Amino acid sequence: MILVTGGRGAVATQLLTLLQRAGHPVRVASSNPGELHVPEGAAAVTCNLRNPVTFPAALCGVSEVFLYAEASHIAEFIDAAATAGVEHVVLLSSAGVLEPNAADDPLAKSHLDVETALLSSPLTTTFLRPGSFAANAGAWAWPIKAGRPVSLPYPGSYTDPIDERDIAEAAFTVLTDPRHQGRHLHLTGPQTLTFSEQIDQLSETIGRSIIVNHVTREAWKQEMAHYIPGPYADALLDCWHAYDGRPVPLTDTVEQVTGHPARTFATWARDHASDFVE
Repeated sequence: MILVTGGRGAVATQLLTLLQRAGHPVRVASSNPGELHVPEGAAAVTCNLRNPVTFPAALCGVSEVFLYAEASHIAEFIDAAATAGVEHVVLLSSAGVLEPNAADDPLAKSHLDVETALLSSPLTTTFLRPGSFAANAGAWAWPIKAGRPVSLPYPGSYTDPIDERDIAEAAFTVLTDPRHQGRHLHLTGPQTLTFSEQIDQLSETIGRSIIVNHVTREAWKQEMAHYIPGPYADALLDCWHAYDGRPVPLTDTVEQVTGHPARTFATWARDHASDFVE
């Protein structure tokens, strides 16, 4: 039995489909399982990674776990998993842990703390460390649909956008092929693109020009204040500043693990074009 946590997430949703198609018994977990659209044959259970009381029932009979990185009760989760007989955990971590200042970055530290706890545990653990999700471009959907400018504090900042389907396929492989267990996998998209280049590709896909408003850090923080807490906004801004005009190093790990090249951002944009038009 494979437990997939974070059942409403884009990666978990894709992973669930892959596991079911391949005939693997799977249990999908969420803090609100009643809101899940669970395919026939999969069980939905309550597992709130911020509430240890929910761990034992969710983990009962489970041999492998796809785990989202939530550091607040990772020690209790590890104890419950070990007690339940879990043999392998695949952690959706972040490439941010590879940065030299990871321990001082609140975004990276949450992933780093979970990695550290799992490394010192008796559980065999595989780390998936994706860079920037292509789906982060979804934050631009509302202004683009409304015909408003997209606010960018660092339009020349590079990222390595990776399609959530490639992350899910990598997770599927490491969950179902023991040869990959215990690896630390840095996953990137096939190209390093600036935000401006991503906007241009979206514009070409939807057949409409997209205006970019080059704003200050403070203006962007104020615009995002209802969505991103200040310390996390600062961490994002610092990361973007660090890669302003500096391409992000790429890996071919997706191809090594899944057997096919990583999908391009242009492919992701075509597949999600309806999100950016009325």
